[in-house]
Amino acid sequence: MTTESPETWPISYDDVRDARVRLREFLEPTPVRNYPLLDEALGGVEVWVKHENLQPTHAFKVRNGLSAMSLLGPEERSRGVIAATRGNHGLGICFAGQALGVPVTICVPEGNNPEKNAAIHSFGARLIEEGADYDESVETAARLAKAEGLATLHSTNNRGVIAGAATITDEFLDQAPALDALFVSIGGGSQAVGALTVIRERSPQTEVYGVQAAKAPAQQLSWSAGAKVTTETAQTIADGLATRSSYEFTRAALKEGLTDFLLVEEEEMLAAMRVAIRYLKSIVEPAGAAGLAGLRGKAATFRGRRVGVILSGANAETDLLKRALDSEV
Repeated sequence: MTTESPETWPISYDDVRDARVRLREFLEPTPVRNYPLLDEALGGVEVWVKHENLQPTHAFKVRNGLSAMSLLGPEERSRGVIAATRGNHGLGICFAGQALGVPVTICVPEGNNPEKNAAIHSFGARLIEEGADYDESVETAARLAKAEGLATLHSTNNRGVIAGAATITDEFLDQAPALDALFVSIGGGSQAVGALTVIRERSPQTEVYGVQAAKAPAQQLSWSAGAKVTTETAQTIADGLATRSSYEFTRAALKEGLTDFLLVEEEEMLAAMRVAIRYLKSIVEPAGAAGLAGLRGKAATFRGRRVGVILSGANAETDLLKRALDSEV
């Protein structure tokens, strides 16, 4: 599997099945559960929740890191890898580096979530804090990769990354009844394009809805325009969704595959976090709660239907958890 820019769809379903084999040694399937009180709170939607917030790094991106790193050859592994992140992608790369014995450098923006920085340090990775936001950290990573001969594992523009993310939905369909719809949060789009790859192969009748933070709408604007759109800022509490651009590996597939692409406000994500705590007894970060926030906004449309939601991460700062608990449900 190469990492060059794709001409059409970035991965095949065979890539997904291969990734599942590679990940099996390191990760157990995450649970899928239905919560009757949540169904009732959403007015009669039958909701099936995939708990990626229970991964070893508390986020789905551990799948991406393991999948991408396990495709590297011995020489690339010996030189080491580098990645830019706001947190969860970096943690996935760190976990993979520790599991596979690969040196890791992680670039984050200045003022990044200190709890995520501490978690990255705990894996023994080199942490570089530079740049105003994620997009500038990507530039830092590219510069260091060239200077030091490191392999770059981009959070989105990498086939191995997307194949790893796709294993979520492939696993989901093994565990849950047939779904009428699936709600997926979108930052770079690896999780969504992975889902679309699996859905079109195994369950083409399932509608897929993407959800992004309204304060970081570059992907949604690109989807609407059918072309790359870049924004000046991406100032959202959902750091996992805080991107100022769309990406060549996911843009066309999102446009082709999504049934709709929704934007949610900050308070809607906080409210979804509170819903998860109240009804699921489960911690989730704003980006990880975006799919649930999107479903809450459209719940009336799905009354009596079976809908899947992926809780993609739990790495919320303590103050955000406090704000979520004070939010309106």
